[in-house]
Amino acid sequence: MNFLNNFHYQLSGNPQGHKLVFLHGLMGSAANWLRITPAFQQEFHILTYDQRGHGRSFHPPSGYRPKDYAEDLDHILTDLDWSSCALAGHSMGGRNALEFALHFSQRVKVLVLEDIGPEANVAAVERIEKLLSLVPSPFSSRTEAKNFFEHRYIAEISAFYPQPKVLSAFFLANMEQKPDGSQDWRFNKGAILESMRMGRREDRWDALRNLRMPVMFVRGADSPDLSPEVFERMRKTLPGARGVTIANAGHWVHFDQPAAFIVALKEFFRDTLGTNL
Repeated sequence: MNFLNNFHYQLSGNPQGHKLVFLHGLMGSAANWLRITPAFQQEFHILTYDQRGHGRSFHPPSGYRPKDYAEDLDHILTDLDWSSCALAGHSMGGRNALEFALHFSQRVKVLVLEDIGPEANVAAVERIEKLLSLVPSPFSSRTEAKNFFEHRYIAEISAFYPQPKVLSAFFLANMEQKPDGSQDWRFNKGAILESMRMGRREDRWDALRNLRMPVMFVRGADSPDLSPEVFERMRKTLPGARGVTIANAGHWVHFDQPAAFIVALKEFFRDTLGTNL
C-alpha cells in the first residue's frame, strides 16, 4: 500500500464482487461520486480517490500528463492486488481512463467515458483559465466566498458560460478553510492548469481506435464540452461502442441526472459483465 498512501481514497461495496473504479473530472474529487456508488455496492467492490493535484491527495509540483494519471492508477491497482477492473471516468477523468485503457488494456474489463472527447481543444483550456482567473482567491471567510460565487461570479460568467449557477456551486464546493482561516482552492491551481494543457494539447483519436474492451460513451444532451458532432464521430471511430445521450444534462451528467446515469451504467454492466443489477 506504499503508493496508495499518496492518495485520499475510499473502498466501498462487496469485496467479493467485480472491481469498479470511478475517476473524477478536473477540479473534482472522490466525493463527486457519492450519489452514484451506492447503486453498485451490492455487486461491485468500488474504488474512488482524489487524483494527484486534487483534494486531499498528494500535490507534486509536476507530472500532470494523462500518462502520469494512468500510471498512478496502475500502481494503485497493484497495491490493492486488483488484476483488472471496470473503469468509468468523467471529463478529465475520462481522458485519463482512455489513456489507462490504451496502455494497460489487460487491466480494463469495460470502459465508460462520460462527456469527454478525444480531440485536442485549446479553446477549452483558455476557457478554464479565464474562469479560474475571475476568482479573486483567497477569500477572508466562507461568507465572503459564498457571497462572491452566488452573486458576482454568476453575473460575470453568464455571458459566455451556459451553466453559470452549476459552475459557481461547483467552484464554491472546491473552497476550503486554510490554517490562517482564509478560504482558498481545495486543489492545486497550477496542477489544474497543467492537467488541462497536457490533456488537451493533442488528440487521442488513435487511442480510441485501438480500444479492444467493451466501451460506452455517455454525453449530456446540453453539454458545452462534447458536441453532438464529436460524439457521433466517436461512435463511428469505434463502431462497436455503445453511445448514450442523457436528456436535461450538461457536462456533469452524473450530477445533473444521476438516476438516468445509473440506469445507463447498470444496463451496460449487465450486458458486458453479466451482473444482476
